[in-house]
Amino acid sequence: MAKQKKPTKPEKAFHAGNAGELHQTTDQRDSTLTTNQGVAISDNQNSLRSGERGPTLLEDFILREKITHFDHERIPERIVHARGSGAHGYFKAYGDLSDLTRAGFLCDPSIETPVFARFSTVAGGAGSVDLPRDVRGFAVKFYTQEGNFDLVGNNIPVFFIQDAIKFPDLVHAVKMEPDRGYPQAATAHDTFWDFVSLMPESWHMILWAMSDRAIPRSLRMMEGFGVHTFRFVNAKGESTFVKFHWRPKIGSASVLWDEAVKICGADPDFHRRDLFEAIERGDFPEWELSVQTFDQATADGFPFDVLDATKLIPEEMVPLQPIGKMVLNRNPDNFFAETEQVAFHPGHVVPGIDFSDDPLLQGRLFSYTDTQLSRLGGPNFHQIPVNRPRCPMHNFQRDAIMQMEVPHGRVNYEPNSLDPASVRENPGAGFTTHPATQSGDKLRVRSETFMDHYSQARLFYRSMTAPEQDHIVNAFAFELGKVETPEVRCRVLGHVKNVDAELCERVEQALGMEGQAYNIPPAVEPIDMAPSPALSLLGKAEPTLAGRKIGVLLSDGFELAIVDQLLALAEGEGAVVDLIGPHIGEVESDGDTAVSPNHAIAAAPSVLFDSVVLAVSEAGAEAMKREAAVLNFIRDAYAHLKIIGFTASSMALLEMAGIDVDDGVVELDSSGGATAYLDMAKKGRLWPRAAVIKA
Repeated sequence: MAKQKKPTKPEKAFHAGNAGELHQTTDQRDSTLTTNQGVAISDNQNSLRSGERGPTLLEDFILREKITHFDHERIPERIVHARGSGAHGYFKAYGDLSDLTRAGFLCDPSIETPVFARFSTVAGGAGSVDLPRDVRGFAVKFYTQEGNFDLVGNNIPVFFIQDAIKFPDLVHAVKMEPDRGYPQAATAHDTFWDFVSLMPESWHMILWAMSDRAIPRSLRMMEGFGVHTFRFVNAKGESTFVKFHWRPKIGSASVLWDEAVKICGADPDFHRRDLFEAIERGDFPEWELSVQTFDQATADGFPFDVLDATKLIPEEMVPLQPIGKMVLNRNPDNFFAETEQVAFHPGHVVPGIDFSDDPLLQGRLFSYTDTQLSRLGGPNFHQIPVNRPRCPMHNFQRDAIMQMEVPHGRVNYEPNSLDPASVRENPGAGFTTHPATQSGDKLRVRSETFMDHYSQARLFYRSMTAPEQDHIVNAFAFELGKVETPEVRCRVLGHVKNVDAELCERVEQALGMEGQAYNIPPAVEPIDMAPSPALSLLGKAEPTLAGRKIGVLLSDGFELAIVDQLLALAEGEGAVVDLIGPHIGEVESDGDTAVSPNHAIAAAPSVLFDSVVLAVSEAGAEAMKREAAVLNFIRDAYAHLKIIGFTASSMALLEMAGIDVDDGVVELDSSGGATAYLDMAKKGRLWPRAAVIKA
C-alpha cells in the first residue's frame, strides 16, 4: 500500500487511501460503530475474506447483519431499482461456444431461450420519473433448459464501490435525506456528494454518472453490462474469465439535460411508454450479447485488477466477441404479476457459468435472496410464474409461506431408501464450482491492486468527444450547485482535479469556485491510459433513424403531398412519425383530406421527439405564431440542437420564434426536400449549433 501523507488543512482526518478514508481515532465508546448486538466494529470498509484477493467468507457476521438489515428496510417495494419496466422475449446464440463454456444455451444456435428483461432506475421509488440522472438497471432472466440464469447488470460497466459491505452506505447516501424526505430520485444533494467525496474508489463511476450515459434517450438504446468478472467453464473443467456486454442493434443515444428535465414534466413515463409502444407496433428491441474473455495470465498483465468492480477492460485491450442476440417481442400481460414480482439474483447461474472472487459480487450472492424473502413473502418466490424455471425442477424443499405446490409421498429428505424413484444428485450433469485454489489468512483488507482510483476515470473523460465533455462539466456544475456544504464541494473538486486538471478548472469556473479544490493525495498516482474510442457514445454513433421519433406539426391547409412523401421515406428508414395538430380533432389538408393527429400541440412538446417538422399552412402559421406551446416547441427543438424541417409556408413561425436558419434547419419541398431533411436527421443533432446556443 502506498504510504499515506499527513493530511493538510482544511481536510484534516481525510485520507484518499484504503477505501474508507475517514476513520474514528477517539477512544470514546459512545462514538464507536457497533453491530446491532453492540459489538464494536474494527473495520467497516472491507468484508472478511480468505487472503487479500480471495472469496468472501460466510462467517462474516458483520457483513451479513448489515446487509440483512438493509435488505429488509422496505417492503414490498424494492429498495433500489424500484422504478422498472420489463418485457418478454428470446435469446439465440450465434454459434457453438463449447470451447469456452458447457452452458447449453450458448452452445447450440438452434435453441431459442425465453427471456424476461427488466430495465430500471436505481435511486427513485416506484412512482418516480423515468429520466432522472441515474444509473439504469439492465437485468435479463434466461429460462434455459438447464435452469434459470440471471444476468443482473447495469447500463454502466463499473460501480461506485469495491466491496459489498459499503452498499447500504452508498444507497443510504443517495436516497432521500432521512430528516426531510427529499430529493427523490436525485444525486444532487449533500449526503450523496459527502459520501462519494470520502470514497475515492467511486470516482470512475462518478464520471460515468455525470455523463450522457445517465440520461438515455430510450431503454431500447441503452448498452448493458454484467459489471463483474465472471467465469466460463467448459466440459473439461477449464476456466476462462468473462465480462458480458449488451449492445442495442439500433444504436445508443442520450438526451440533453434540459430535455430530461422537461420530459420528466411532460411525460414521467417516457421510457416505459416508449418500450411498451415499440413492442406493440412490432418494432421489437434487439440487443447483441458480446463477451470479453481472457485467461489468468492476461489478467495479471493488466494495470488494474479484474476483481475490482470499479474498473473496466477497454475494448482495445480485449475486443468484444459477439455470441448471440436478444429480441424483446411481448409486453407483460400484467405489470404487477410480472415486472414487479420478477426476482433476479446474480447467484442464479447454470453449469458452465461461475463466479470470480470480486468482493462486490460475493456480497451480492448473499444479498439478493435475502431481499426476495421480504419483497415476495417468503422462500417460495420461485413458484411465481415469472420466476419459475421452464425446465424440470425437483427437490425436497417443503412448506413455508405461500407454498403453491402439493408434494406427494412420505419422503422429503435425501438420501433415502424408502422411495427408490425419488430424485438424486447428478455428479455428471450437475453444477460444479470451478476449483480455484485459494489460501490465506482471514483478513479485513483491501488488496493494494484495488488502490488506483483515478486512472480509469481519467481514461473515460479523455475518451469523450468535446460535446460529451461539455455535458460532464455542466452536470458537475448542476449537481454541486445543489450541495449546501462548502467543504463537500471543495473535497469533490479535489477528486475532480486528480481525474483531470482541465476538467477541474472548468467545473470551478462554472461554480465560481476558482482555486478552492482541496489537495487530496491519491493512494496511487494515476496513470495516463490510451484513450478508448469505444467509451464514447457520440464517437461511435452511426447515422440512423431506426427507432427514432419525428414530430410533424400540422394545421388546416397543410401540403398533403409533402407530408405523405415524408411519412413514406421516414417509415422506410425505420422511424416513427407522430402527427401533431392545434387540437386532437381532425386536421384538413390542402386537398380536403382529413387526418387525425396523434397529439395536440399542448400535450406534445418537442422534447418528446428526436427531430421535428413544421408543415403548417400560411394561415395556420399566422394563427399559431403567438401560441406559447408552438413557439416553445420550435425554440426548444432549436436549443436542443435538433434537426428541424419546415415547409415554405411555415417560415413565419421560424421568424416569430427567432430561429436562424442553419444546416440543421432544412426546407422541405416536393423536389427532394424530405430526403435532405432525413439525411440530416440521421445525424441526431447539429452539434456545431452549441457554439451559438448553450445546450
